[in-house]
Amino acid sequence: MDLLTPDKTHDESRQGEAMMLEQTAEKYNGRKLYIESYGCAMNFSDSEIVASILLDKGFETTKDYNNADVVFINTCSIRENAEQRVRNRLKEFTVAKVKNPGMIVGVLGCMAERLKAKFLEEEKLVDVVVGPDAYRDLPNLIDQVDDGQKAVNVLLSREETYADINPVRLNTNGINAFVSIMRGCDNMCSFCVVPFTRGRERSRDPQSIIKECTDLFNQGYREVTLLGQNVDSYKWKPEVTEAAEISINDIAGVNFAQLLEMVALINPDLRVRFSTSHPKDITDEVLYAIAKYENICNYIHLPVQSGNSRVLDLMNRTYDREWYMERVNAIRRIIPGCAISTDVIAGFCTETEEEHQETLSMMDFVQYDYAYMFMYSERPGTLAAKRYADDIPEAVKNRRLNEIVNKQRAHSHLRLQEQVGKVQRVLIEGFSKKSNLDYCGRSNNNAMVVFPVSENYKPGQYVNVLIDRCTTATLIGRVV
Repeated sequence: MDLLTPDKTHDESRQGEAMMLEQTAEKYNGRKLYIESYGCAMNFSDSEIVASILLDKGFETTKDYNNADVVFINTCSIRENAEQRVRNRLKEFTVAKVKNPGMIVGVLGCMAERLKAKFLEEEKLVDVVVGPDAYRDLPNLIDQVDDGQKAVNVLLSREETYADINPVRLNTNGINAFVSIMRGCDNMCSFCVVPFTRGRERSRDPQSIIKECTDLFNQGYREVTLLGQNVDSYKWKPEVTEAAEISINDIAGVNFAQLLEMVALINPDLRVRFSTSHPKDITDEVLYAIAKYENICNYIHLPVQSGNSRVLDLMNRTYDREWYMERVNAIRRIIPGCAISTDVIAGFCTETEEEHQETLSMMDFVQYDYAYMFMYSERPGTLAAKRYADDIPEAVKNRRLNEIVNKQRAHSHLRLQEQVGKVQRVLIEGFSKKSNLDYCGRSNNNAMVVFPVSENYKPGQYVNVLIDRCTTATLIGRVV
């Protein structure tokens, strides 16, 4: 009889857990969830994880915050104006809350991590503050608010990757999907808040990544973007105790080039993109993997930030001008025709006019296909805020930024003009924004292509498009 007791106890325990889950689902059943995301692709991916956690508890999603019981805004702290947009949006939610006093308003993500309890104490705009590593705690935090309390969890983790959670795809076209492969960042760039808001770098196990990408393909998705603050430093190594179970690779683990290859091999019709690369870490092995597989897109986002070595050193980017140019030359050599995009900061601390000109000359050297361009915005708590004076006048920053933008506009147009007369393989994403008579989709090089609708093709399919002409931002052609 005693030998049966453990099994009986285990069964009762499982029954008890099932009853608790059922009761939890009943408690939340029918409550509506609204999530709004700002900032990088990682935030949008995180919102899908949050939706998955709460839908599993019985919530439903809504696209109208006025009808929501719980409203979350997933925030970005990378620049001051991004935070101001969030504050303005929270005030709008507060107005809606007057009409619906039971509404719970919460802040998620990087801004929540940076400001923590200040949101509750000073802003008086929110009920819940949740950092990027605490999303599993959301049901408990919502319970606290239901009981009349304010709730905060901004604890960072060295292990959390949400690898076991199947994200709910929000606002999806059913064709493109984000797949997070790692979290956090160890780089400590002096201008950046990410290491403080997202914690230390940790990689997700490759088995879960391959499973998620395979499931997406089987559901009809045809493009995945692998996400990380620095994808090139992806490195997964199994615990010694797990070694006997590892069939994907040996104890040496899996690096980013190997992961790229594993995802590409799922199916040749599954396009693979990734973001973001770091110039100090992108290897020839990664470049050769891109060149080897047609379904790994010939597009690399390689932030330069500045073209001057002294400024790069102040930014703690850990590479110099020459290193960056060598990596660009390697891309051009190994992947001819590969598109390259970048990030550029105008007016970083102590930047001279000559150093700004070196940034412009770097842009001339690379001739980027696209760029994200910003004036330097000092972020409290960063190394730059502690060490350097933000001493470039706003008018100078603005003028330098305009020079960068104008140069990039010319380079982007030039890159598009080079595609005129060529055939591009395009994944149809849907109708053009301007007309239901045209489809739109992206080329292998990430250029937007517009072409007439044909009854022979539909979204999610690949077509060959002959490019007839281009605007400053779009290729225009016809199916051949």
